[in-house]
Amino acid sequence: MQHDEVIWQVIRHNHCSFMAKITTGNFCRNPYNITGVCNRSSCPLANSRYATIRDHDGVFYLYMKTIERAHKPNELWERVKLPRNYEKALEIIDKHLMYWPKFLVHKAKQRLTKMTQMSIRMRKLALKTREKIMTTPRKEIKRESRREKKAETAAELDKSIEKELLERLNGGLYGDIHNILPKHFNKILDENELQAVSEDEEYEEEPEIEYVQGYDDLEEEDDIEDFGGFAIDESLKNNDDAHEDEEGMDSVDGKRVKRRSESAHQKMEEDERRKSKKKAKVLVEVEHEDASERQRATF
Repeated sequence: MQHDEVIWQVIRHNHCSFMAKITTGNFCRNPYNITGVCNRSSCPLANSRYATIRDHDGVFYLYMKTIERAHKPNELWERVKLPRNYEKALEIIDKHLMYWPKFLVHKAKQRLTKMTQMSIRMRKLALKTREKIMTTPRKEIKRESRREKKAETAAELDKSIEKELLERLNGGLYGDIHNILPKHFNKILDENELQAVSEDEEYEEEPEIEYVQGYDDLEEEDDIEDFGGFAIDESLKNNDDAHEDEEGMDSVDGKRVKRRSESAHQKMEEDERRKSKKKAKVLVEVEHEDASERQRATF
């Protein structure tokens, strides 16, 4: 049978693992303690009839312990979920702790009030953006720098070894028969191809320059136009004799040549006329002492 007074005497005067002695007083670390102070009325172990409020992930619960369940440790505490509304939560506490000691009822309501205020402040602080102070991990930075240096030295060593082996291979030190990994062999082939392409580009000959007559196409078009009317007229006639067609074509060619020579001769005459007009006339006057007459000459 449980005796509350004997339990309190043992806990208070001998030893309690939840007790924390500080200069300001004695406190209790038990999560079911309703006030957090180590005394006879607030101790959850020395009171067979006890009630408290606890928080689980933002949800408040009312815990109650009675003497009838003292022989069942797994069912020792009865838990009732409290609503988020503060007034309704107080009503539920009054309903379940109607005939309990007033000290426990008052402390339960007081604990509910403090926990509600604390949750409101937590939500407000979570919404605010605050600066976060971060420490610089010096050991990790130094360790990473050492690893990078080691990796660089290892890479340089591998490259130097590869270069030495390639020089020996190209020098014929290993003879005609040697084993090379396919990966490295393909790499060497690709490098040789790139070098050959670059050399070809360097020694590429300069493009040849050619001079082409620019008005051949236009003359051919003129010939086609001149010949077009004649071809249409001849197509309408009866093609009895092929010799007559050839004579007609020869006559057309002669006319075209004659027309070109006449146009060229006219252009030359016009150029000479323009040049003669552009020359300035010079007036020269000559006086003789004996005669009063004047002679004028134009050049």
